[in-house]
Amino acid sequence: MTVKLVHARLPPLPTIRDIIRLYKLRAMRDLSQNFLLETKITDRIVAAAGKIKDGEVCEVGPGPGSITRSIIRKNPARIVVIEKDKRFEAPLEMLAEASPCPLDIIYGDVMNFKMDKMFSEVRKREWSEKPPDIHLIGNLPFNVATHLIIRWLNSIAERTNAWNYGRVPMTLTFQKEVAERMVAPIGSPQRCRLSVMCQNWCHVKHCFTIPGKAFVPKPEVDVGVVHFVPLESPVIDLPFQLIEKVVRCVFNFRQKYHVRGVAMLFPMATRDAYALEMCKLADLDPTLRPFQLTVEEMGRLCQAYNRILEKQPKLAFYNSRASRADRSKFDDEDDSDLLDLQISNALLMTTVKKDLQETI
Repeated sequence: MTVKLVHARLPPLPTIRDIIRLYKLRAMRDLSQNFLLETKITDRIVAAAGKIKDGEVCEVGPGPGSITRSIIRKNPARIVVIEKDKRFEAPLEMLAEASPCPLDIIYGDVMNFKMDKMFSEVRKREWSEKPPDIHLIGNLPFNVATHLIIRWLNSIAERTNAWNYGRVPMTLTFQKEVAERMVAPIGSPQRCRLSVMCQNWCHVKHCFTIPGKAFVPKPEVDVGVVHFVPLESPVIDLPFQLIEKVVRCVFNFRQKYHVRGVAMLFPMATRDAYALEMCKLADLDPTLRPFQLTVEEMGRLCQAYNRILEKQPKLAFYNSRASRADRSKFDDEDDSDLLDLQISNALLMTTVKKDLQETI
């Protein structure tokens, strides 16, 4: 016997296109807004989130509610939408009144919004268990998408915010190029800091691409739909800030030897010696390029940096992007432990320094 899934039915409502016209809604350029009008595409985005029937869903940036309608048709137990722009209040209120399931509307900035008490306590799961029946879905504005996913990765690492409930999955939109970077393997032209950060804490899947012409107004780029499921254990099990600092410095010089980026973790006077010591501790060839490093190898660099900080805690506060005056404080201090560093391969040191002089 075949069981046919029954989708929730909304009462007759104006189309999204009619709502935009009725309320004279215009996409705000400074908010990077683009409206998605095609039901087939919004249904496909929601389908990429997996089974949401009887679950709880938080939609980020619903706008006039096109994706929200597709969520409702999947019969969730409850929907929460977070919208920054109050111009969408009328169409969202209309949708909430028509929805057969509870639909709560929160007006605020998701960048600063805490979701640690948003969902039902009965849905909480241990981190080692399967993901809870909670889903984050959103067609994100381009100007906040990357910043938001980095913040949420931080929350995943600390198991706070929505991830207080367990390994909550996310289905989000990004510029196609950003989506490709998130899933880029080693050696790929797209591999970057974002690749390592996403792959360290999540299983990441680029589900499909939406052509720009599907949006109103049409953006200059296509859009990628990406699904994230937090890993039970991160590949690099160290504090988020330490990992982010190492990965950022390494990829600052993406086309050069990774030791060039590693060197930026340290003050000028000790830079070369510490950078090579870090490569030695990580058992990595200093002449590898950043995009050639696996997440595991990047983890060995992070572990090596952590070992150096255990001996020299003050180095944790060094920031190569700080003002010259702040950086000079580190350069002026004596570092007696530096005398104990033994760089075993002097020839390698000479070769690397020569290459750096040629590529700087």
